[in-house]
Amino acid sequence: MSLLEIEGLRVQFRTATGVSRAVDGLSLSVDAGQVLAIVGESGCGKSVTAMAILGLLPEGISRADGTIRFEGRDLLALTDREMQKIRGKAVSMVFQEPMTSLNPVLTVGRQIGETLRLHEGLGRRATEARALEMLRLVGIPEPERRLKQYPHELSGGMRQRVMIAMALACNPRLLIADEPTTALDVTVQAQILDLMRDLIGRTGTGMVLITHDFGVVAEMAQRVVVMYAGRKVEEAPVRDLFAAPRHPYTRALLDSMPRLTEGGEAPEELTEIPGVVPALTEPVRACTFEPRCPRASDQCRTLYPPFRECGDDHMVACWNPEPQPDAAVAEPRRQGEMKA
Repeated sequence: MSLLEIEGLRVQFRTATGVSRAVDGLSLSVDAGQVLAIVGESGCGKSVTAMAILGLLPEGISRADGTIRFEGRDLLALTDREMQKIRGKAVSMVFQEPMTSLNPVLTVGRQIGETLRLHEGLGRRATEARALEMLRLVGIPEPERRLKQYPHELSGGMRQRVMIAMALACNPRLLIADEPTTALDVTVQAQILDLMRDLIGRTGTGMVLITHDFGVVAEMAQRVVVMYAGRKVEEAPVRDLFAAPRHPYTRALLDSMPRLTEGGEAPEELTEIPGVVPALTEPVRACTFEPRCPRASDQCRTLYPPFRECGDDHMVACWNPEPQPDAAVAEPRRQGEMKA
């Protein structure tokens, strides 16, 4: 049994212009010790999926249907009190922007300790000792001093490490990381990724990694889910996806990544995806990527494609997928370029 199984998840929001389909029929699974990356343009439903897993969707304007099973329990069927026992302990999240996620009027030590007191029932001394241990674990220098500091006194990289320490304090079995390296310089980003990979390897924690950065995907993930306009359009092992993307949208995303030429120079112009993302309030009758797709046909304009297998453990929702290379799949050069 998978650690996390999502089947037919639909999340809708009531807006001034109608009901918005933020997530529309998403299914995926994550095993223990596995890193599953979810990629796609802003607004495709990545972060909303994470919020649905944790039960953090805004009340009154949102509705979630489908099934989210964590270790066999349907999280959507649990009460708020039952979710509070899971959130932060069995399932934790590293939020996208630590400066807005951390409380500016509480010290770092108190914020880490709050999770420990709530879920582990530790006393003051034991809480402080555990918080100090977590800061050491995530590689923060002078941890005794940092415990007494406030978020604004730390650098962006240190704040992100504090967020990771908070998320891992109770040894969660599932970690959700929403853009964990956003706005960090490449040196700190590499340190954060090394830290997370090491912790996952040692604890066997499953991870859902939400990101725009295919370099981070190549570095961290074993499987990739590509989302567009609230739907999953492709899923594959990370090596296969880089070597042979089948959905035109996935190909366009990879082609739009900046990379150096053979002479070591950047190209004069970056490849872009023409057009705009469709309004999520409109009913889906045909392929949502069709207006932007260079491979679109009449069938694409009349009927949404089913999600079907197009290779060994490789699935795609497209009437006219990219052709499969004749040569055997090998480690793609693009992946190495993006790591650099």
